[in-house]
Amino acid sequence: MNSNVKQQGFSLVELMISMTIGLMISGALIQIMLGNNVTERLNQAVSSVQESGRFIITRLRNDLIMTGRYDNLSPALNRDVDVAVEAAVVQNNPVPLAGDFVSDGAIGSIEGANGANDTLVVSAQGRTDCRGYKLGYAADEEFYVVNQYFVSGTSLQCRGFDGRVLRGQKVAVNNDSNNAYTLLDDVHSFQVQYGVTNNLASHDNSSRPVRFVTADALSALRAAGSQVVAIRIAVLLKADSEVMIDPVPSFKLLDEVAFQPAEKRLFKQFETTITLRNVKNFVRSRNI
Repeated sequence: MNSNVKQQGFSLVELMISMTIGLMISGALIQIMLGNNVTERLNQAVSSVQESGRFIITRLRNDLIMTGRYDNLSPALNRDVDVAVEAAVVQNNPVPLAGDFVSDGAIGSIEGANGANDTLVVSAQGRTDCRGYKLGYAADEEFYVVNQYFVSGTSLQCRGFDGRVLRGQKVAVNNDSNNAYTLLDDVHSFQVQYGVTNNLASHDNSSRPVRFVTADALSALRAAGSQVVAIRIAVLLKADSEVMIDPVPSFKLLDEVAFQPAEKRLFKQFETTITLRNVKNFVRSRNI
């Protein structure tokens, strides 16, 4: 056995090189893991805000598409009042304005000042208000429903009223009108425009929306014989996530001035235009 054979290990230089390569590989792996984590959270945020957007657009569309509906021949309609007069009220004023109701003049569609959130109020014949409340009517009865949509804080809410109570024709029964129902949280802007027809003097009963206006223009247009036949809605939603977005893009909702949210979070804008088929049919049938 040769006892003179020398055993050699790694030199200091080799150890340093190995450690450096190992640190570089570890650092790369950590960066990949962090990147995957950020990507996963971003995907979750995008998915969440998309789901919220689809929900609220669908919910509002289902609520608003019946605006202006009034069938005074319906056997389900409660007839405690003159339904012929009530039909004219609903069909001629599908989008009530502030001052239309004697018992609460504040109820009506309002244009928010300087980009503030708008308030939308619509009316129709229905079995329940936007919260599912019967407001004292029997389970199988229909009545004059007035629904109000507005933002409180960052929650889009709705509140329902009995139109007959608002008109001073009856006393509220089971009055839950002050209880607002939250439709969706993290709503940072709610904007509304109204598609109106030509006025009566134009002799155009095609029921086409010739332009879209804000609520503050509706009073004069209504007095001239124009009618709201479509509603355009835009909402800005914030994702339920801690993902930081820098810089945050600016958003322009309908006719409002473009603005940039203060929070460096993920925001997404949704818009839809809803044709009021009941109002359009009524406008077509007018003798002008």
